[in-house]
Amino acid sequence: MRSPALGALRGARGSALKAPFPAQRRSLSLLHTTSQHVTAARSTRRLTASAASVGLSRSQPYSSPAQREVKDETGKPYLEQPQQQDDHGERKWSTPLAKQLAEAIETTGPIPLASYMRMCLTADIGGYYTGALGEGRDPFGRTGDFVTSPEISQVFGELCAIWFVAEWMAQGRKTRGVELIEVGPGRGTLMDDMLRTIHRFPAMAKSIDAVYMVEASPDLRVVQKNLLCGEDAPITESKAGYHSVCKHGGVPIVWTETIRSIPIGPEKTPFIMAHEFFDALPIHAFQLVSVPATQSLPRAPDDNSSPSTKTSHPTLQWREFVVTPTPPGSTHDSLNTPPTQSRLSPPPDFQLTLSPGPTRHSLHLPDLSPRYRALKSAVGAGALLEVCPDLALYAADFAARIGGSAARPKPTPSGAALILDYGPGDGSVPANSLRGIRAHRRVSPFSEPGLTDLSADVDFAALAEAATRASEGVEVHGPVRQADFLEAMGIRERVDMVLRGGRLTPEQETVVRGAWERLVDRGPGGMGKVYKALAILPENEGRRRPVGFGGDLVDG
Repeated sequence: MRSPALGALRGARGSALKAPFPAQRRSLSLLHTTSQHVTAARSTRRLTASAASVGLSRSQPYSSPAQREVKDETGKPYLEQPQQQDDHGERKWSTPLAKQLAEAIETTGPIPLASYMRMCLTADIGGYYTGALGEGRDPFGRTGDFVTSPEISQVFGELCAIWFVAEWMAQGRKTRGVELIEVGPGRGTLMDDMLRTIHRFPAMAKSIDAVYMVEASPDLRVVQKNLLCGEDAPITESKAGYHSVCKHGGVPIVWTETIRSIPIGPEKTPFIMAHEFFDALPIHAFQLVSVPATQSLPRAPDDNSSPSTKTSHPTLQWREFVVTPTPPGSTHDSLNTPPTQSRLSPPPDFQLTLSPGPTRHSLHLPDLSPRYRALKSAVGAGALLEVCPDLALYAADFAARIGGSAARPKPTPSGAALILDYGPGDGSVPANSLRGIRAHRRVSPFSEPGLTDLSADVDFAALAEAATRASEGVEVHGPVRQADFLEAMGIRERVDMVLRGGRLTPEQETVVRGAWERLVDRGPGGMGKVYKALAILPENEGRRRPVGFGGDLVDG
């Protein structure tokens, strides 16, 4: 499909270099920090020493060194400061949230990586997304930590809108019951571009009953409301969430903290957008270890499995990585901070250590998928695995809304979900992918908790498995590279149309062309290659492929 004329392009929104793996965000409902052990799953690739890229190590005594001159990743010298002490001789944590996490670990023991990520991103006080704007920080854009595709060029949002218009047409041009849902809307930039574009298709615009924005951050909800409705637009509260009216056509907009707050009805046609949302969901990480024969196996306090405590022969078992504080006085050198991470940030407050025995997560999560179980024979001891339980929950919710489920039957499936994020597109399981981003630099994910953005690769195969398992009324297409998706949607033609309009200065033309090239860059680490697109559609027995995924525009 080729996109029609959509009006004059404002030009690229940002020209700052994008962090290696940016992240936007995202609405995550805050769950309390879990107790004991923990944590995050990783998979597929065999990893040994490279596991240090996220700070894997075992705690050991370390004497506090004095500051000394070292070099950053560019070779520029600077004075490295060891971890500090306060006036009372107590360890001084890099952020208030770091102190809160350390006190929780002291009380409960090591915590799962998923619990650490959840607290860092969405804690009520000091969370990266939930507390950023209130503290005068904005994660997005040139002055923030990362730049996302909608911030680079509005053409991205326009083409996502065109994709949903094409699905609306292919599914019979519903005249009512259409819902637009976005999870993790960030500033609201993407939805603003989508609504402005959809408004140019009056029949679809009139079919929209409501727009739902799933956002956990109160501050970001205000930013989104101001952009989509206007600063003076009133906002009301109900049990469902917060309500206002969009400036594009007067459609109602509802903000909810979780997607579960959005009603599900068989007569609804939900069009769901998830851009750089899944990469911020908490992960559990595991390593496959060889347990010698007759070794006693420590049991987790909450382990309800069979009471076998010895093995008569060597076995392969999963162990969970848990988060513990780094030794007092640590430096980047003592913690072996990898060269891919900037050393301009303070030394990490925390590190990953391998649980000595099984945990309730290690006993169950690695058995959820045949792909995970296959790692025992395909890779063996040393295999790493990342598992994201929340990913499966959201994918199942999307699928149930579109195709129905046993609990909520839907006689005629309708709607669609478009997911754009980064991760392997070949069916492999992500491993060792946790990353921290601050000020457009890769940093340790365990440095300055609450000030550092955290993300991990999306397991697209797990997402597809969860969706098709949750509903027999859906099918999944992709993932395909973002470059292929955008080019199939007509990004070249759209940009050419803008450049031929004659209303841009030479400098603006350079910005527009540069933004387009970034979005479809297929080079190493390029957005067009790293990012993938995946679609969830009503089951149609293979009769139709969606546009952007090898299909043509169809008018149902």
